[in-house]
Amino acid sequence: MNIWRHIALILVTLAMVACGAPLAAPTSPTPLPTPTAPPPSPTAALLLPTMEQMALADEIKIDGSSTVFPITEQVAIAFGELAPDVAIRVGVSGTGGGFARFCAGETDISNASRPIKQSEMEACARQGIDFIELPVAFDGLSVVVHPDNDWAQCLTVAELNRMWAPEAEGKITRWNQIRPEWPDEPLRLYGAGADSGTYDYFTAAIVGAEGASRLDYTASEDDYLLAQDVAADRFGLGFFGYAYYVEYAGQLRAVAIDNGQGCVAPTTDTINNGQYQPLSRPIFIYARADRITQPAVRAFVEFYLLNGAAFATKARYVPLPEPVYQLALRRVERRIVGSVFAGGSQVGLSIEQLLRLEDR
Repeated sequence: MNIWRHIALILVTLAMVACGAPLAAPTSPTPLPTPTAPPPSPTAALLLPTMEQMALADEIKIDGSSTVFPITEQVAIAFGELAPDVAIRVGVSGTGGGFARFCAGETDISNASRPIKQSEMEACARQGIDFIELPVAFDGLSVVVHPDNDWAQCLTVAELNRMWAPEAEGKITRWNQIRPEWPDEPLRLYGAGADSGTYDYFTAAIVGAEGASRLDYTASEDDYLLAQDVAADRFGLGFFGYAYYVEYAGQLRAVAIDNGQGCVAPTTDTINNGQYQPLSRPIFIYARADRITQPAVRAFVEFYLLNGAAFATKARYVPLPEPVYQLALRRVERRIVGSVFAGGSQVGLSIEQLLRLEDR
């Protein structure tokens, strides 16, 4: 009840008593609404960098891998709440396309679903751009089919090679060419485009060389489109990052992969413990060393790594062990530039092996 209305009623009652007027029967007071607590901030449980976020103002330009995009998008949304004056632009042009822009000085951070290649390192060096390499999660590249596909429950690496090798182009076009007992129906393939780190990794792991594959398949740098394509095609088969498979799990089925140790499907556990091979891989962000000196970029990268496990989990990827994120933070603090890898896709790398590499 409004306080002034309450006071007015008291005054009227007193006046009525003074005039000898009978009092009305008391009524129950109108209950006051229960205060509603504001919803918790999505950043309330996150660790924050030591610098003052509210004073930050800048623009951070990010591009690259569609695989890493869901994690970086989560970070950008949460960081935007802390530092609303920092404009964060996140594009998706594939790992290769992202590195092209990054090494041309057009972006501050590059999302990458494989380590930087030697040719990309050289392109950065020509422009005087030093980079800090930062692993952010582990991914299990997923081979998927339509849920009505009840025959391809498991594929060997050799069978995937038979589907995707360059010599399969125009020749391996039906399911029964993979196994005679499978349907005599068209085999339609969907996968990452040539600018994608996912394409580089898949071809390295399955065909044996980065960038070597048949060309007569539906290619896209947008994993959402690939997931939708396979979900609409009973005879389709595609590959993309684990997070996109999980998001479309009701419309797709993951095929188990036999690497000689039996059929293993992609799950958080099999990716984490190294059983899902050879299609498990680390994924990264690369930050320009000169831009890390700017408070907003430094705060964004530190925020990303301080909460790396939470953001990776929310984006449906496998988080790295906490020591890996701490080693990455140390790399930012000390501005340690360069890559710990020989360049390009690292097939069969486990989380334990990544930790040993990062701790060198």
